[in-house]
Amino acid sequence: MNETSTEIRSVVVEREIAHPPEKIWRALTRPHLIEEWLMKNDFSPVVGHRFNLRGDWGGVLDCEVLVVDPNTTLSYTWNFTHDDPAFDLRSVVTFTLEPTHSGTRLRMEQSGFRPDQKRAFGGAKVGWQNFFEKLEQVLPQAD
Repeated sequence: MNETSTEIRSVVVEREIAHPPEKIWRALTRPHLIEEWLMKNDFSPVVGHRFNLRGDWGGVLDCEVLVVDPNTTLSYTWNFTHDDPAFDLRSVVTFTLEPTHSGTRLRMEQSGFRPDQKRAFGGAKVGWQNFFEKLEQVLPQAD
């Protein structure tokens, strides 16, 4: 078996955002704000909390909170089950916030893409860029 066939891939997006970590944290953890930039949800920032993200495209992601370190790290599973197992996705999304002189460096990593999930991987690369654009638009109201 070729070792590269078992390689797990990650999508990483990093941005310098001109807002303090506390404000970005609110946008990452408050359900009404998450809905504005990501998806409809029943999120709660409590380790072990199971929640769903519901996309406009009709899909539902099953998630569980893994790490909550306020204003620093948020991590949760991001799982999608499909009738066709080739489209099943078992991944983890981790947000890391680092204060900077001008605001915050926000890093998102979604890990867990199998090599045969090129479409999902490509979709995530584009999707997270779009989510970050929306997140930046939501931040002014994240008080």
